[in-house]
Amino acid sequence: MALYATAASVLAGVESRRGSIKGLVYASSFQNVKQLYALVCETQRYSSVLDAVITSAGLLRAEKKLRPHLAKVLVYELLLGKGFKGGSGGRWKPLLDRHQARLKAELARLKVHRGVSKNEDLLQVESKPGPASQVPRFVRVNTLKTCCDDAVDYFKRQGFSYQGRASSLEDLRALKGKCFLLDPLLPELLVFPAQTDLHDHPLYQAGHLILQDKPRACSACQASCLPAVLLAPPPGSHVIDACAAPGNKTSHLAALLKNQGKIFAFDLDAGRLASMATLLARAGVSCCELAEEDFLAISPSDQRYRQRLVYSTCSLCQEENEDVVRDALQQNSGTFRLVPVLPSWPHRGLGTFPGAERCLRASPETTLTGGFFVAVLERVEVPSSVSRAEAPAPPPEAAPRRKRRRRAAAPGVPPGTEQEGKR
Repeated sequence: MALYATAASVLAGVESRRGSIKGLVYASSFQNVKQLYALVCETQRYSSVLDAVITSAGLLRAEKKLRPHLAKVLVYELLLGKGFKGGSGGRWKPLLDRHQARLKAELARLKVHRGVSKNEDLLQVESKPGPASQVPRFVRVNTLKTCCDDAVDYFKRQGFSYQGRASSLEDLRALKGKCFLLDPLLPELLVFPAQTDLHDHPLYQAGHLILQDKPRACSACQASCLPAVLLAPPPGSHVIDACAAPGNKTSHLAALLKNQGKIFAFDLDAGRLASMATLLARAGVSCCELAEEDFLAISPSDQRYRQRLVYSTCSLCQEENEDVVRDALQQNSGTFRLVPVLPSWPHRGLGTFPGAERCLRASPETTLTGGFFVAVLERVEVPSSVSRAEAPAPPPEAAPRRKRRRRAAAPGVPPGTEQEGKR
């Protein structure tokens, strides 16, 4: 069945750092995105358990043509998932049937060895989780459809305990059970304990909540609230979303704009744009224009695209972050400046050039988030008394660069217009 082969491909891509689960799921051609995403997430969650069972059962030694990632997905479905019902297992069901008794016996032996009785309990006795697995669940309230107070009241009626606005990272670390907080820095951002699953929650399914992290490591698509908040476009602005799919940041920008203005959302992948259109419709976004186009091929001198930009990546590599910002400032000397933002943010840019501390970094260890980088650049206004001859000359128009996932947006939008570049 295509589901299992696609899930195996996504797992392999995640492990080889080609992208995040969500990004690779949306980039796949599989129609039921929710089903695929759930299967991959659960298989990855039980990854070490499945590895132990598969190794003990000798499955890969017995079935030479069975690839490790596909084996992991199939064994998850057989032992921990919904099982192969009807023809759902396709040609793999007879193969798994031959090893079913041995696999189940090895799972039972593992539970006895670890002193647990339930499959879920196997996760509790794994080695101590790393910082990334302790990142809380951040949930943005979609103000196009509801308000923060109403969302909080809804959760309280469901038995959740609202603890108010957090005052420090320690408050976030202490979250347990059905407690939740308001983020200490970002508005309309609710914080739940790590591993809280809200995919089936009615507010999420109705588009009132966006499962959008503050930021989290990913490839092009994983959501972060910081870029939109730091861009802070007022209603009526024109905003460029340089590599937009699957659309969480775009919906956040629309909420900040109150659907007043225009968002030009670029992405090269038609399938991801189609999924993005569905997400934006559910979120109530009406001010967005989608374009299946390479933003880096757009002319920097186009008058639609100037003024202010946010450059963000889901990387902690200096070469992709501080070095890019430094080079951009040098190449546009006197045209742009780094804007100091969020002075209380604890993790700043590496001191590789003067002013780099105005950039923001994030990591599980320092900010209880995934790895991330953000810089806000603003066009320097030339005083009207300065003659054209004295004003900084505009940078020469460079040939388009084709590296698909770089989010450095080019200068160039009428006053009052913002743009966002993100990774």
